[in-house]
Amino acid sequence: MASWSGLESLSHNFLTGRLEDLVRWSREHSMWPATFGLACCAIEMMAAGAAEYDLARFGMEVFRPSPRQSDLMIVAGRVSQKMAPVLRQVYDQMMEPKWVISMGVCASSGGMFNNYAIVQGVDEVVPVDVYSPGCPPSPQTLIHSILTLHEKVRTGEIMRRRAGGGAGAGIDLTEQAPQAPGWVQPLPTPVRVGTPR
Repeated sequence: MASWSGLESLSHNFLTGRLEDLVRWSREHSMWPATFGLACCAIEMMAAGAAEYDLARFGMEVFRPSPRQSDLMIVAGRVSQKMAPVLRQVYDQMMEPKWVISMGVCASSGGMFNNYAIVQGVDEVVPVDVYSPGCPPSPQTLIHSILTLHEKVRTGEIMRRRAGGGAGAGIDLTEQAPQAPGWVQPLPTPVRVGTPR
């Protein structure tokens, strides 16, 4: 009768791997979203975190009320001109590296609200990594956007930051010369998820 002794049969009990892969894996599987629901898309975002869709499968069951404990902002709903500075302040207080998902057509492009009161795309305020289409996007669409972001994090650079305030991939961490007031760095090219209807 054959006996199986498990790990005791191995002569060396350690695994090897690249540090970069470990860092990417840990970032991908431990994102903590900030609670930033602005309109009806926030209901779908809450549904994605509930039992039927269960975002806990992806290591992001904890929606943090504090931006200092978050590294993912899901902008769910239309952004008014009054809310834009608050959104930027929350983004600036988030941990590095940080990412942004624009959830819904209102957050992505202003939607049907083409007027002076609504920001015509949250990418005018913060850099966006993934756009999630729909009005409102279903929880499945949000989960697809999250998995797209996970893939972007898994294959991206770990020692680079995005222009315009950090996060994602974009520019080196080396010290840069101070810029003139009002100077705006260009935003990276975001990933668009799904196809428009």
